[in-house]
Amino acid sequence: MRRSMRNALLGTTAAALAAGTGAFTLDAATAETADPQETAALAVPEPGGEYATGTTQFRLVDEDRADVWVPEEDRELMVTMWYPTGQTEGATAPYMTPEEGALFGAQLQLPGELLASVETNSVTGAEPLADAGDLPLVVLSPGFSFPRATLTGLGEELASRGYAVAAVGHNYEAPITFPDGRTTECLTCTQEDLDTETLVPNRSEDLSFVVDRLTGDDTPAPEGLGVDEDRIAVGGHSIGGAGSHRVMADDDRFDAGFNLDGTFFALDPHKLDRPFMMVGAEVHGQPGDDKTWSKAWKRLDDWKRWITVDGTTHSSMTDFGPLGEQAGLNQDELDGFRSNEISRSLVTAFVDQHLRGDREPILCGPSDAWPELQFHNP
Repeated sequence: MRRSMRNALLGTTAAALAAGTGAFTLDAATAETADPQETAALAVPEPGGEYATGTTQFRLVDEDRADVWVPEEDRELMVTMWYPTGQTEGATAPYMTPEEGALFGAQLQLPGELLASVETNSVTGAEPLADAGDLPLVVLSPGFSFPRATLTGLGEELASRGYAVAAVGHNYEAPITFPDGRTTECLTCTQEDLDTETLVPNRSEDLSFVVDRLTGDDTPAPEGLGVDEDRIAVGGHSIGGAGSHRVMADDDRFDAGFNLDGTFFALDPHKLDRPFMMVGAEVHGQPGDDKTWSKAWKRLDDWKRWITVDGTTHSSMTDFGPLGEQAGLNQDELDGFRSNEISRSLVTAFVDQHLRGDREPILCGPSDAWPELQFHNP
């Protein structure tokens, strides 16, 4: 890809944060003097569903596919799962490892200790809720260069409402620590010839492979956690949203999908005949701001929504909204806790409607309850 295209991609992800256009930022001077002890004890807001949540992580290797970034290796992924549990006692999971925090923090000019010390709400290794039956599955894909941890709040929220959730760590596209102690870096972040025509289809293959494993006989999911292969949604932030749209075109097992402020790189040219939701930041998600959104919208041939959230920037719909607010680093006009409430409400309403058949008012159009939402139909 040309250098300008690569810069455009980074400009809507991590580089945008470092430049001060994202929800959770430090300028260079602040970064040099920041004391992680003074800004410690940041926490992912508690989920609002009726269930407590458990979590686990596991490594997956696709032995039938070479890694497109390091071809001498098989494609390797890390997955974090969240799920409902009856267990409320026990240690909660770390947000990310110190190594992941250091690498991602350096990218954002943030102390790695600050990111690694974020508190979560899910009990590590908890037993899945007994007699819950097979749960609808939501697969999540993070933004380019973003660890999957940045979607923790969304994953916990969905799990607290009775979903199995799998967030995918795409190797060499973000810092990832594996069970054997290795931490791989974001190699693609430094490649001058990064090709989105490879990146997005590769995400699609990753997401399909995760579903293969979670619905197969030798599932890595915790014992007792059943996944309903007839009720699967997929969504993501930034390039993860583009990959989610692409996998719906490639794999009809995905029943519904959503994109949180991601440019539709490598947009599939065919019509999509299943529900899809586009949620954009104010500075990117308006009709005319991104031509790929207009193209994608015209190719959505089922239930669809194009929603813009006033006062938000590119990463407001991730954990950076509330974490930035707690740390006093929120660069948005909209309060970070409110952006968190909106993103969780939109996504849970979307999957409730399309995996469970529940009609959700927040998706019906403008309302006094959600004045920040703009609905578009260009």
